[in-house]
Order: sequence, then structure tokens, then C-alpha cells
Amino acid sequence: MLREIRLKTVQIDNTDIDIIQQLQYDGRAPFTRIASELGISEGTVRRRVRRLTECGLLQIVGIVEPQYLGWDAAGMIGVTVQSGQIDAVAYQIAQFPEVSYLMMVSGEFDLMVEVYCRDIGHFVSFLSQELQQVPGVVHTRTFMILKMHKLSYRWGQAESSAKVHGSRLRPRDPEADSVR
Repeated sequence: MLREIRLKTVQIDNTDIDIIQQLQYDGRAPFTRIASELGISEGTVRRRVRRLTECGLLQIVGIVEPQYLGWDAAGMIGVTVQSGQIDAVAYQIAQFPEVSYLMMVSGEFDLMVEVYCRDIGHFVSFLSQELQQVPGVVHTRTFMILKMHKLSYRWGQAESSAKVHGSRLRPRDPEADSVR
């Protein structure tokens, strides 16, 4: 709860948004390059990134596709929760290392949980011995992820990498690949 309160008091401006946009496409971009592209000093970029990370608004992390590290069973799980228990159940579910995303949603479910497990056996064990045992969980529905077509952490104000870096890269066309 403290983090939510701190985030609400953070003031950001267009320069912060521009810096964030650059970092969404390359989290390791040198501050000197960001500064040059935005027409500001390297020190300004450094101070603003430090402020945004310290307040919890910005995280710069290494992202890897889980299957390359042996986490081959992924799924989305819709969770129905006992009335009045959403926050308590969400807190418990958030503690599991298999959980990568946890969201309160509207519609058929109260929570959606993205899970990565080593294999199907691990997934079944997690589902039956961990998730479904959380007090307040009434029902779950599992959707196994068979193939990932897009994984992106770029959203909002972020422009395409072609615009940011001036390239003419295009998304891969599966029909063109099948002709070859």
C-alpha cells in the first residue's frame, strides 16, 4: 500500500515521459545518447532516471523469455474469489515465485494470474497444491499458453523502434516465410 501512495505523489513532465520512452526500447541506452536525442544534459537524464527508479515509477530490468531458462509451462489462470477477499487473496498469490503477473479484472473472474512453471508436472502441482489452497479462492480456470505471438513491455507513449532509431524494420510476415 505504501508504494501506491508514493506513486500517486510523483510528478512527471514531458521530459520524464521522453526519457521513459527511450528506455522502453533500450533499457541499457547510454544516458549520453538519450540526452543527445532529447537535447538535454546527461546529468539531467541521470538525475531523472534515479528519481523515477527511487520512487518506484520506473524499473530497468533484464527480460528473458522463460522457456530459454527451462520454464516451459506457462498459463493464464482466471481466479474467482470469495466476496470481500480480493486483496487478501491477491496478496497471498503474489508471494508465489511462479507468478509473473497478477491483476484484478472485471468480468467472469476477479483475478487473472500469469504463471511460469518448469513443466506440466510443476504446473499441476502449483495449481492444485498452492493456488487452489489459498483461503478465499473459490474457483480457477486455466488457459495454457501454447505459443507466444507477441511479448512487449512497450506501451502508452512509446513510439515504434523504427521511429525512435530511424530504421525501416518491419514485423515478420508469416505468409512470406511460408513461401520461401
